[in-house]
Amino acid sequence: MLLSEFDYVLPEELIAQRPSDKRENSRMLVLKRDEHKILHKHFYDIVDLLDENHVLILNNTKVIPARLYGYKDTGAKIEVFLLKERDNKQWEVLIKPSKRVRVGTVIKISDELSCEVKMPLPDDGKWLVQMVYEGDIFEILHRVGNIPLPPYIERKMTNEELKKLDFERYQTVYAKNEGSVAAPTAGLHFTEEILQKLKDKGVQIGYVTLNVGIGTFRPVKCDNILNHRMDSETFEITKETANLINQAKAEGKKLVAVGTTTVRTLESAYKMFGGIQACKGASELFIYPPYEFGVVDKLITNFHLPKSTLLMLVSALASKEFIFEAYEEAIKERYQFYSYGDCMFID
Repeated sequence: MLLSEFDYVLPEELIAQRPSDKRENSRMLVLKRDEHKILHKHFYDIVDLLDENHVLILNNTKVIPARLYGYKDTGAKIEVFLLKERDNKQWEVLIKPSKRVRVGTVIKISDELSCEVKMPLPDDGKWLVQMVYEGDIFEILHRVGNIPLPPYIERKMTNEELKKLDFERYQTVYAKNEGSVAAPTAGLHFTEEILQKLKDKGVQIGYVTLNVGIGTFRPVKCDNILNHRMDSETFEITKETANLINQAKAEGKKLVAVGTTTVRTLESAYKMFGGIQACKGASELFIYPPYEFGVVDKLITNFHLPKSTLLMLVSALASKEFIFEAYEEAIKERYQFYSYGDCMFID
């Protein structure tokens, strides 16, 4: 299957640069697969589309302020993008511009945080650094770090109003477990009120954790998508959530995944164990058409970049032809795309 089959042209002005005025006011394209119909709704209408016959599973990962701005002793400005924590205060990172650093370079972020470059890693431009600090790294990051927005959202970090907005809105209202460098964006539309209304209707709600890595930003580079390798991302399913899913499935309820990260968590566990059970693991699962889903029945998701693995995943669930028909309709109706954009419900 060729990468070019998952390409489309998106007008630049449809890339959302800011979130909607209220989370639940985003537009929502509803894909009725059985009827091959496309409906235009708003996200708050999700309350009317789900009932006691559904179980909703969300990814409660929390985005860390992973983008750090520092400088060398020469005064040269350096950006350090945190990717994954290792043992003994070491982190895998991206460094920009990388040509300005070498092994032993010290980058000062603030009076309470600096890092020393230890060595380049073999994985596509990553470095290993030693973080130097006292106390809790996540508390420090919340003081000195910046929210790692995707590259298609343009920001001047001197704009304090936007910085404050991003700290609040590039995070789900149910975010709990820190570790992601990108938000599970389908969940950004939920509010506490929407979640409560769903519970009041009898919708059961459970949570998994998948820490979103830099792979969510990285394009597929090979012409034949079968040659693509996914970045590894850690995940966890609790006993409570596993029991909820298994009981719901036994009762014939439909499982609604919120976001592609939730899909990959659940389907990875299903591949490993032939069912859902409490576990911790790492997912490198690449979902593309054709794919037989073992757990997920329906999906709430945002609109994804051309040629991305996320676009391939939703194409596996709804069929590539129907997804591209829906994207064409969304572009025609001027929906907003990507992380801060509108969403779709694959029903």
